Amino acid sequence: GKHGEAAAPHLGAVAERLADNHPYVRAAACEALGKHGEAAVPHLAAVANCLSDRQVINGTDWGKFVRAAACEALGKHGEAAEPHLGGVAKLLQDSNTDVRQAAYQALKSHIEARGRVVAAAVEAIGTYDPNGLARKLLDEIGQARAAAAHGAEAAGAVLHP
Repeated sequence: GKHGEAAAPHLGAVAERLADNHPYVRAAACEALGKHGEAAVPHLAAVANCLSDRQVINGTDWGKFVRAAACEALGKHGEAAEPHLGGVAKLLQDSNTDVRQAAYQALKSHIEARGRVVAAAVEAIGTYDPNGLARKLLDEIGQARAAAAHGAEAAGAVLHP
């Protein structure tokens, strides 16, 4: 991730690691793709597939690391991640607290530019909201809309006293 443009030609190989047998490798691949902006966009669908990672080893949910990393990666990609926000919103209901928090943070990062899309995604998951994060997101969207409306009203008063 820290090598910028020089790493861009190798992102296909990184994306191939999203199918690795080891969950830490899949999570690291998500993380790396989250750091590469525009160059990683062709791989976002593969990252979104990781939102449903449910690998369990000896009774332990190792897929949680991959789900959380996929949320974080999609949270770093603006408009290009929009088609995948519904999948992220579903993870607000995940059995793991860290995954729910990663989904919340990812969706929160999209509120300013895509509040309407985030609201639709959150409303589509239904009423089960174990941490109240879905409600919190909807409240933040409402606050952002109110602030924008107030800003527009104030600007109008300045322009048209």
